[in-house]
Amino acid sequence: MKLDAALPPVSLKEIPNIARAAEALGFAALWTQETQHDPFLPCALVAEHSSKMQTGTAIAVAFARSPANLAYTAWDLAAQSDGRFILGLGTQVKAHIERRFGADWPASVTGKLREQIQAVRALWDCWQNGTKLNFRGEYYKITLMSPFFNPGKIEHPDIPIYIAGVNTGLARLAGEVCDGFHAHPFNSPRYMNEVLLPAIEEGLQKSGRKRADFSVSMTPFVATSPEEEAFARMQIAFYASTPSYKPVMDLYGWGDVAEKLSGFASKGEWAEMPMLVNDEILAEFCLMTTQENLAADLKKRYQGIADRITLYAPFVPNEKDAWWKKLAESFN
Repeated sequence: MKLDAALPPVSLKEIPNIARAAEALGFAALWTQETQHDPFLPCALVAEHSSKMQTGTAIAVAFARSPANLAYTAWDLAAQSDGRFILGLGTQVKAHIERRFGADWPASVTGKLREQIQAVRALWDCWQNGTKLNFRGEYYKITLMSPFFNPGKIEHPDIPIYIAGVNTGLARLAGEVCDGFHAHPFNSPRYMNEVLLPAIEEGLQKSGRKRADFSVSMTPFVATSPEEEAFARMQIAFYASTPSYKPVMDLYGWGDVAEKLSGFASKGEWAEMPMLVNDEILAEFCLMTTQENLAADLKKRYQGIADRITLYAPFVPNEKDAWWKKLAESFN
C-alpha cells in the first residue's frame, strides 16, 4: 500500500516548493485536482522538481476536453516526467459539465468515457507505433494525423489511465479498460467490498486481467481531533446530498437521510446539514483515530481494498512535516 499526497489549491509559483517537500518526506505520488485551477499545469512543475515521485490528475474532467486534448497533454507530461505521469479522469456531474464548462452531457456516461479512453489510446498508438489513426465511435470520429501534428515516439509510452467514480458502472468500466480506479472520498470499506470491488472484478474478468494488474486509489476522511471530525461531518453531509451518490447511503438504509440532505442543499441551507450526519454515519465514512495510530489503522481498515491511500487533507509544507514524514515512513 502506497501513501500519496494531494496538492492544495495554490498558484503555480508555489508548486516547486511543494513538490520538493513532498518527495523529501517520502510520498509515492502527488495528485492534482480540477477545482480552482487547471489540473495538468502543476504536473509539469511537480515532475521538474522531483526525480522519483509520481504525479497525476485526481481528477481532470474528461467531458470538458476532447480525446486529442487529453492525449497530447498526457504524452508531453509522460515524456517530461520520464514515465511518472498518471492520467486520472472523472466525468463530473451534469450541472457542472453543462453550466460550468458549457459542454454537452452524454446520453451514456460510461459509453462516452469508454470512447474517450479508446480514442486517447488510438492516438498514442499512432504516435508511438505508426499505426493508422482510424477511430470511429458513437461520440468520436478521429481519423486525421498528418506528420506535422504527430509528436512522435517517447521513451515511456505506456501511460496509466485511472478513472474515478462512485457507482458500479464506472467501476466496471475501470476494470475493463483502465489501469486504476480513483474511489470517491464519499466511500467506506463496506461499500468498496460489497459494491465497487465486485464491479471492478467484473471488468477485469472481461478484459482477461487479474486484480494484481490493477490499482485502487482511495482518499479517506480521517479525524484525529474534534476540528477534523467537524470538517469530515460537514464534507460527508455535502457529498451525501448529491442525488447520484445516494446508492452509497442506500446500502446502509440511510436513503431518507440523503433525501433530507438534498432538500437542505437545494435551498442553500448548508449549516443545517452536518447535524444529520450522526456518529454512526460518521464512523462509516471517516476513520476516527489518533495521530499515533493513524498508519496502523489505515492499513487495517483498507487492507485488501486499496493499493494507494491519499488523505483527504492536502499536503502543505511546514505544516506537520514531522508527522507527515513519520506517516510516510510507515508506508515505505
